[in-house]
Amino acid sequence: MSSEQKIEFYKGPAGGWGALRSVTNALLRQDIPLKGAKTLLSANQPDGFDCPGCAWPDRNHASTFEFCENGVKAVAAEATARRAGPELFAKHTVAQLAEQSDFWLEDQGRLTHPMAYDAASDKYVPIDWDDAFALIARHLNALPDPNQAIFYTSGRASNEAAFLYQLFVREYGTNNFPDCSNMCHEPSGSGMRPQIGVGKGTVTLEDFEKADAIFIFGQNPGTNHPRMLGELRAASKRGARIVSFNPLRERGLERFADPQDKLEMATMGSTPISTHYFQLRVGGDFAAVKGMMKHVIEREDALVARGEASVLDHAFIATHTTGFESLADDLRAESWEVLVQESGLTQEQLRAAAEVYLGAKKVIACWGMGITQHQHSVATIQMIVNWLMLCGHMGREGAGACPVRGHSNVQGDRTMGIWEKPPVALLDRLQQVFGFEPPRQNGLDTVEAIQAMLDGKGRVFFALGGNFAAATPDTYQTWKGLRQCDLTVHVTTKLNRSHIVHGREALILPCLGRTEIDMQAAGPQGVTVEDSMSMVHISMGINPPASDQLLSEPAIVARLAAATIGARSKTPWLWLVEDYARIRDKIEAVFDEFKDFNTRVAKPGGFRLRNTASERVWATESKKAVFFTHAVPRDTPSHRARLRIRDTLVFTLFTTRSHDQYNTTIYGMDDRYRGVFGQRRVVFIHAEDIRALGMKDGDWVDLQTVWNDGQERRADRFKLVAYDIPRGNIAAYYPETNPLVPLSAVAENAGTPTSKSIPVVLVPHELPIQKLVEDAADGMVATA
Repeated sequence: MSSEQKIEFYKGPAGGWGALRSVTNALLRQDIPLKGAKTLLSANQPDGFDCPGCAWPDRNHASTFEFCENGVKAVAAEATARRAGPELFAKHTVAQLAEQSDFWLEDQGRLTHPMAYDAASDKYVPIDWDDAFALIARHLNALPDPNQAIFYTSGRASNEAAFLYQLFVREYGTNNFPDCSNMCHEPSGSGMRPQIGVGKGTVTLEDFEKADAIFIFGQNPGTNHPRMLGELRAASKRGARIVSFNPLRERGLERFADPQDKLEMATMGSTPISTHYFQLRVGGDFAAVKGMMKHVIEREDALVARGEASVLDHAFIATHTTGFESLADDLRAESWEVLVQESGLTQEQLRAAAEVYLGAKKVIACWGMGITQHQHSVATIQMIVNWLMLCGHMGREGAGACPVRGHSNVQGDRTMGIWEKPPVALLDRLQQVFGFEPPRQNGLDTVEAIQAMLDGKGRVFFALGGNFAAATPDTYQTWKGLRQCDLTVHVTTKLNRSHIVHGREALILPCLGRTEIDMQAAGPQGVTVEDSMSMVHISMGINPPASDQLLSEPAIVARLAAATIGARSKTPWLWLVEDYARIRDKIEAVFDEFKDFNTRVAKPGGFRLRNTASERVWATESKKAVFFTHAVPRDTPSHRARLRIRDTLVFTLFTTRSHDQYNTTIYGMDDRYRGVFGQRRVVFIHAEDIRALGMKDGDWVDLQTVWNDGQERRADRFKLVAYDIPRGNIAAYYPETNPLVPLSAVAENAGTPTSKSIPVVLVPHELPIQKLVEDAADGMVATA
């Protein structure tokens, strides 16, 4: 953590010596220089543990260091020597803890004992595990309707924990499974399933070795998936084109120095990453992709008119797709003026990007939450897949779609059935294998769950990991909902904001971390995870548990199930967790793709789940891949806000991570690659926009959302930082700016909060808020 607040341009590449210094500092800060170094040697190894950070796949080379800078921070935070035991809670009331920063809360160390909230003292006090489970069971069984209980899941939960969790909750009687997928890559699945029959990426790491061109949309791998930079570096060195679309100049997409490359480190050298870098407007990716497709169709039409060879893959289109002609006609009719205006790129830039596409025989498209957290994210993803399919880059070696997911097992949790909209086939199989009738009504996603709590319809909230209170939109509405619950329960490794924003009764249940030995009746246990490319592998902890009071997540779920529904359930809950191979046998019985699960996962590197789209087998209604036609979005929240407030600058805010955080976990106060040190309340903004506001670099401002529900949403005291970003767009860190994201601002057909495209206005800090617009007709009040 930097003690000096400063803004200072970072000259170095991503990775390199800066990353090595950060690794050392992370281990020293957690008082584990030797233990931490030993632990890291087992990270992402065939006989070690899976990194608790991101879901980027592993190479499984036991002779190399398979960890990155941010992976080290995650491991160090979990393996820390610090402890947050009963003595911490004895010293602080919850009101006092609420005054501390998110960084301070998690920095106290590992939780050691189950704790229960005592309203009389406003403190958490120790509770026995059996009493904790009895308390939860009493609340759950007292509900008149199981749908009044909400069961949240973090993407760090293992396959075994997630499978038992969904089984218990469905046998209890609800499909209320809000999870972190709802807040990040839900649009990827919602877009791709009806289009190509699967909601997952179609590529493998081996495809990255063979691609001629890699296009990256709305993603910052240098911070969010640092190990991906190794693949991009290798692709760059062999001459592949790498084309990046991002409003910000992200260092990891510009230059990377591999800490394992002795020559590069010794010479202070680095490898260029992007051959083309297009700084489009926030939300301009849809128009940019459509512009590239329009160029392809124009090129095709010109070639056909001259009787020359086609650039399209007509054989693929004819054999494997439907809807092409409608899309082609729409592209011909589309206006270049609209595409340029909405993308923020020139026609020449769009055509140049399209020429890279046309010049490649094998193309991969990657995207992150810069694509998914927008109103029209589902349509944008379908346009990306359309674009890939024009030249047959789907189900081809070295080509395909690559949604790069966040938490290490967020994809696996969905595979295991953590889904509020369960497929009928899954429910039928659960009924067949476990002998109960699962609920058939769809459950609540994350935003719907918050609204249910606000409406008094969600009375018990149980979280298997995560930091719900900090990760969700419309922060103060979310907090209000949580506080209205009869009971809130959090399974976790460390203290965070969600434990401070609690229901009338509350429990904190400490669990084992991924790095720790999980000892059950049959001996040490391994858990499995699924990465972004559908590889399933086992993870074995190596460190002694932080406390002898910790339980594993599968054990917590099993004991809760036994306490709550054990008397009426046929499932042998406690027997299953004696040996996790038994859980995997049950997973195999429910999911056909997990045939011989225990045998296959025992092999180094595990196995890949079948991906029908990568085989050109289309599990869609038409049994073909579908070209979807969509109009360029021109009625976004920012468009509407600018029409209503014509005499005031309205900016489109997108929230982002610093380099010292992962999701809501804050490891420190620096953002090295963007040159921000010792602070987080900053706004990245174009220098000309600062002047247009009549302000200067370094001034302090308040941010307020321009929305149509009459509710004031604001975040105060942020420093203006002049930055290379398109005009009219600004960026700031979350969770500090999550209060600005309205609960009703969600992606169409996916429900994901649109945290990457919020219309806001800026005013000097501490000046009176001026009323700009009051529209009595629709009740909209916009203030600045």
